Amino acid sequence: MAVFPAPFTYAEVGATRAQMPTGYHVFELRRAIGAGRDLFDRGAEHILAFGIQRSLGLLRDADSETARAGTELTVRIGFGPIGLIAPCRVVHVLDEPHRRGFAYGTLPGHPLIGEELFAVEYDPADDTVYGLITSFSRPGTWYVGAGRPVVRLVQRWFAHRYLRTLPTNR
Repeated sequence: MAVFPAPFTYAEVGATRAQMPTGYHVFELRRAIGAGRDLFDRGAEHILAFGIQRSLGLLRDADSETARAGTELTVRIGFGPIGLIAPCRVVHVLDEPHRRGFAYGTLPGHPLIGEELFAVEYDPADDTVYGLITSFSRPGTWYVGAGRPVVRLVQRWFAHRYLRTLPTNR
């Protein structure tokens, strides 16, 4: 009997590559973390090895050591003993000369519906390296819908923490 992967919980799979879809809360946080190609490369390695999720203790499991399209992973979102298990799948991996990272999308059981991109960007004009978190989401459960304003604050808080896990040279 063939086992088919669970479908994503949204139709706009891959939208973090281009234009964000309507009907979602869109969020972006971009912050300079230092300068140089070496930092860009180290930041990309950190992100692609699920370093953000590992550093914050969010990664529960992944079916590969590094992000690849189709990699399934589970993160635990919460504080202390209170937490939610959130299944995801890597939608795409960025491997461009000046942008690297990956995006994952939500699977059934995730409290949100949408996609999140974790990346580093290199600006050759001034040698600056930026950390980037971009997402689009909407509630996937009644309790996330009921707590929408708090959920958005928590998303922002986590995004700032994500970027603090990246290597710096400042």
